[in-house]
Amino acid sequence: MALPQLWLVRHGQTEWSATGRHTGRSDIPLDDDGREAARALRKSIAGHDFALVLSSPLQRARETCALAGFDSCAVDDDLQEWDYGDYDGVTTDQIRAQRPGWSLWRDGCPHGESAADVGARAERVVARARATEGDVVAFSHGHLLRVLAARWVGLDAEAGALLALDTATVSVLGWEREQAVVRRWNQSTQD
Repeated sequence: MALPQLWLVRHGQTEWSATGRHTGRSDIPLDDDGREAARALRKSIAGHDFALVLSSPLQRARETCALAGFDSCAVDDDLQEWDYGDYDGVTTDQIRAQRPGWSLWRDGCPHGESAADVGARAERVVARARATEGDVVAFSHGHLLRVLAARWVGLDAEAGALLALDTATVSVLGWEREQAVVRRWNQSTQD
């Protein structure tokens, strides 16, 4: 039996992602550019047979999933974005004006999640994908997907800080023999 790959699709652009605002649990829709980019994702994933299609419950991920050509998906709460708590809707510069040197990856968010909290959710998604007979595609969010990739290859959740991820991109987690690896990362439709 072939080992399953986990394809990661970050949602298209929103008004908040375009302006650098942390968009956690706020249910912000795609903007027009985000919708166009989500439609363009079809050619990056067309023709691939997925045994399981997963999406965050937030509308920006679900809409990206639909526009990319998937009429149905299983909603997985573990694919929700990092809960930024008090920092939801706030930019890093605004946070650092009050809390110099702040790092999401090290410090987490007041009334929100730490990297370890997000890592625990990512672990459940990894386990679900690895237990599936066939490839899986997951539509989700930037920070969550970065943590997910780190956990796939056995790194701590904080290692997601090293993996930049743009909106409306496709990444593929897979295997080299029995070793979990990143096969493709941050590929846009322009690549």
